[in-house]
Amino acid sequence: MPRNKLSEKEKAENKSVRDYLDALDANRPTRGRKRTVKSIGDRVTAIEASLSDASATKRLTLVQERLDLQAEIEALAAAGSVDMTSLEASFVNAAAAYGGRRGISYAAWREVGVSAATLKAAGIRRST
Repeated sequence: MPRNKLSEKEKAENKSVRDYLDALDANRPTRGRKRTVKSIGDRVTAIEASLSDASATKRLTLVQERLDLQAEIEALAAAGSVDMTSLEASFVNAAAAYGGRRGISYAAWREVGVSAATLKAAGIRRST
């Protein structure tokens, strides 16, 4: 028996949940001192200064580090442009219906990083 197609409302709810969870992952705090675009840029500058004197294998490693750092700078810029307030509001409107359809528990939401306050706003409560 073919699976029922999702309604436009369900597609929108799926997108709201997916976008919010993706943004949470992208903005998850990390251990240690927070890296800034400036500190990463300083390291890129230091790498570029070291490239001319480096052995072939060291140069390869430095080039890869520079590429990784440039990708990190792009990711930081993209993360800064995300409107978490808007994503959270959309999530709050969609999460209860989405979770109900898929049997998502309060504990599962919490484990993937959704705050208790956001779940409360969405009308998702702990089970007894």
